[in-house]
Formats: sequence, structure tokens, C-alpha cells
Amino acid sequence: MSDLPTELPLPDGFRPMASVDGATAARGIPVPRDAATVMLLREGGDGMEVFLLRRVAGMAFAGGMTVFPGGGVDQRDMETSVAWSGPDPDWWGRRFGCAPVLARALVCAAVRETFEEAGVLLAGAHGDSIVEDTGGYRDARTALVNRSVSLARFLADAELVLRTDLLRPWANWVTPAEEPRRFDARFFLAVLPEGQSADGMTTEADLAGWRRPADVLEDWKVGRCSLLPPTWMTLTELAEAGSVEAAMAQNRAIKKIIPRVIRRGDVLHAVFPGHPDYDSAVPHLPARPDDRLERS
Repeated sequence: MSDLPTELPLPDGFRPMASVDGATAARGIPVPRDAATVMLLREGGDGMEVFLLRRVAGMAFAGGMTVFPGGGVDQRDMETSVAWSGPDPDWWGRRFGCAPVLARALVCAAVRETFEEAGVLLAGAHGDSIVEDTGGYRDARTALVNRSVSLARFLADAELVLRTDLLRPWANWVTPAEEPRRFDARFFLAVLPEGQSADGMTTEADLAGWRRPADVLEDWKVGRCSLLPPTWMTLTELAEAGSVEAAMAQNRAIKKIIPRVIRRGDVLHAVFPGHPDYDSAVPHLPARPDDRLERS
């Protein structure tokens, strides 16, 4: 894989976020909330595709942005009774550099959020099987969304086993310190299970669909969609991988990454660790409200 750029030019119209001011600094740096993000892949007719959502514009965090399914860790994701098949919490903790108890919660959050936001369930009746049709779990999906049931309880009632071997660790992105809403997000990779389909039926998104990573990046270049730095970088990495098999086969070293922003004249650029201006950059990336994502 070729070296990825350490600088990201942003489209015209981006403005610095109003949250970066003295009042924000006086309140102290918010502690980032642990979160899980899942890049769901499939091989399409023209190559690898990834499932994406466009978040509702009015949402407090990343409104209007094109993103992968994911969200914050729920306290109930910490439950230890979940049936588990595949790499254990110790293994995930080593990969993400965190305690096993948090690693377990992150994996559970990844599986839960993928089911809630995409309708894809990474679980099966036993350790070497997987659900082929999630239609029978529609009520359970609603219960997970409204938090009336935990993932562990759902899996136990349905007699299903969580398949951690279907996930791969990919990256760890942290929201900059100046942002009022911060996340310490671990990124996972997974393949759409045979027989299942992703529907994007979530109130948090107004568009959803399968896209080739390179096509999304091209849309971003001409202002048809807005991407946060982690999404842009991950799409670039996936485009470099070229295929589902190649992406899933990667053995990546996971380090925390925090993007920052610099201004060159009237244009803003996001910079990543390793860039010569990174240490002096303002650690935030503003959004555009007018992005769109094609359905498929």
C-alpha cells in the first residue's frame, strides 16, 4: 500500500466551528466517550463497496455527514454474559490498547450498532454459523434501539452466539480536545454475511447505500458529500486495499489519531500526525450541511 497523505484540503464554504473559543477552554476538556464504528463491506459488480449513512442534518454530532454505522458504548455493552465465539476480550484489548473489559464492550457495541443502524447481525446459532435472515429479529432490533433490552439479553433469548471472528480491528480515532462532544472511536471491519442485506433503517440517517470508496471520495472532491477526517482517511485506505479479501487480510498496527486543521488563505486543510504543521494546528474540522449520498 502506498503512503497516505498527511494533509486533506477541505471544500470551499467550510468555516471554523464556533465551539472553539475561550468559553469552551474555560469549561475544561471533555472526556471522550468510547465508541465503535463498523465498515461493512461487500463485493459489488464493479468492485468492493462499503455501506454508508448520511446523518440527519440536525443531529448534535456530525449532522449532515456521510459516515459508517456506529455509536457510543452503552453501559449494558459491558455485560459479561454475552455468548462469544472468536478472539477473546484479551486479544481485542491488546489490539486496541485498552483493558479487556472495555474491549468486550467495544466489540458488543460494534455488533449492536451494526444491527441497529444497518440491520446486519454478526451472530449465529453456534460458533461456525451465522444468521441468514434477520427479519425474525425485527422486534429485538427495535428493543435494542430504545434500550429496553441489552445485546447480551437479546442474544441469550434468541440462543445466538456473537461472532467476533467476523470482525477485524482497523483504526482508533479520537475527537479533538476543543470539541464539546468527543469520542474515542475504534474502527472495525466486517463483511456483509451471505443472505443478509443492509437497510439503513435508522432515525439517525436520512440516506443510506452501498458505494465504492473511490466514488465517495470523488463526490467529496466536487462537494457532493461531506466527510469527517476519519471517514475520508478510511475510505482512502479501503480504496487502496482494492478488494474485500485484501482489506480483511490486513494486520494493522492501531494507534490513536487526532486530526487538526490549518488555514492556507481562504482554504482549510485537515492535517494528521506526521505533518510539519500538525503541532501548531487548530484541532477541529468543520462540516458542510449540503452533502448527499446516493441510494443503492
